[in-house]
Amino acid sequence: MKISPTRASITQIEADAVVVALFDDQQPGPSAAAVNAATGGQIARLIEAKDLTGKPYELLPLLAPAGVKARQVLVVGLGNRARFDAGMAFRAAAAAAKSLSGRARPMVAYYLDAVDRPLLVESAVCGAIFGCHGQDLYRAEKNRHPFENILWHEAEAPTLARGQILGESVNLTRRLVNEPAEEIYPESFAARARDVANESGLQMEVWDEQRLEAERCGALLAVAKGSNRPARLVMLRHMAGPKDAPTLAIVGKGVTFDSGGLSLKPPDGMLTMKCDMAGAATMLGAMRAIALLKLPVNVVGLAGLVENMTGPAAMKLGDVLRARSGKTIEVHNTDAEGRLVLADVLSVAVDLGVSKIIDLATLTGACVVALGNEVAGLMTNDQAWCDEIAAAARQCGEPVWQLPMYPEIYDELIKGEVADIKNVGEGRWGGAITAAKFLEKFVAGKPWTHIDIAGPAFREKPKPWSDAGGTGQYVRTLVELSKAGDGIAGAGR
Repeated sequence: MKISPTRASITQIEADAVVVALFDDQQPGPSAAAVNAATGGQIARLIEAKDLTGKPYELLPLLAPAGVKARQVLVVGLGNRARFDAGMAFRAAAAAAKSLSGRARPMVAYYLDAVDRPLLVESAVCGAIFGCHGQDLYRAEKNRHPFENILWHEAEAPTLARGQILGESVNLTRRLVNEPAEEIYPESFAARARDVANESGLQMEVWDEQRLEAERCGALLAVAKGSNRPARLVMLRHMAGPKDAPTLAIVGKGVTFDSGGLSLKPPDGMLTMKCDMAGAATMLGAMRAIALLKLPVNVVGLAGLVENMTGPAAMKLGDVLRARSGKTIEVHNTDAEGRLVLADVLSVAVDLGVSKIIDLATLTGACVVALGNEVAGLMTNDQAWCDEIAAAARQCGEPVWQLPMYPEIYDELIKGEVADIKNVGEGRWGGAITAAKFLEKFVAGKPWTHIDIAGPAFREKPKPWSDAGGTGQYVRTLVELSKAGDGIAGAGR
């Protein structure tokens, strides 16, 4: 896909479609006003008839409009002008792309007057790339037809290039999540990561099962015992900051398929468990973007990769595991496996000497019960660090909400009787938080925030701006956080 700036008039550009936007106050911007004038007031008549309102993601096509050389004008609603932000820019551009990509359209031009700052342009370009890709990876007849060329009115080429890197990185994450478990398993994920590292200039290291044994990763390896797919740990480095600058660790849960182990999931609960590696995929997409954007920061990306299956050697309820840190863990539920994997990967991050840690994981259904399908839960041991992450998420329009971590309430719930801790709390209550409290035991007091993405990582039903399937959500948040860390994010963004 080629993305280029244009300064051509919206009425004179020759394209398969042009996209314009309208807020719900129904005051057309310059591009919509130019189309209205060229078509003899068609947009004004549609507004007057209430066929066009400007509500969020409303889409109204004008086919072969007189006075405009493009074959179609697509008007997309932006909602409330005062609340318009990068998230809305992303979703509106994606909604238009999703609509237009239902059939092949080689050339599409965007004339979004409200998208007038670099952050908004990057987000909207990212959305346009996002919207014309879906989960139809193996369909003979595709639902989505990505554009060959996108033209963007009144934009600078470097800004478009940044948006394209973001869009392609988000789609990398989505594709990995959408691939079936027969295609994405620990070894093949590591191979895909190697390709990304070679493409983007990341340093890479892979630990096989022998190295994991030597590193005493007993919790991670216990989860992998039930599968014939050997475990892997992937480590990616982007060390472009000063040597004495802080290093961020991004840790992703990479359970490439989760049957629940001997605590077997029901079939309906297992159907989408190819998505249980979305944390690792989000890490990889973010690391690709950080490297290709050449951000002057130090970041290490880590993923623990396993399958959780029911083979004859599978871990059993009541087993006691010794994690890499030396802590012992009672297994009370083999379907609470992601935290066991992360326990050892967080220990590796600590021993690398990183300054701050983020982990992302499709960790608990309890977080979905608490916050729904669109919002990730934040849990932390360091409020200032959590606030930075929440600010980056707000800047991108990717919703998050913090949950409490009161030690006097929640620490008691994971204390073990036979071992130091157990891998679930007591009953169903506070399950997202007790899972985070478990992870907290393995960060050695480093500033750390856990992002439970169980809801937002995989969409079972489509949205106006998105097909069902992997969402790639929080890749942009991680990149924005890194930009903020290098000092280039400021008021002009």
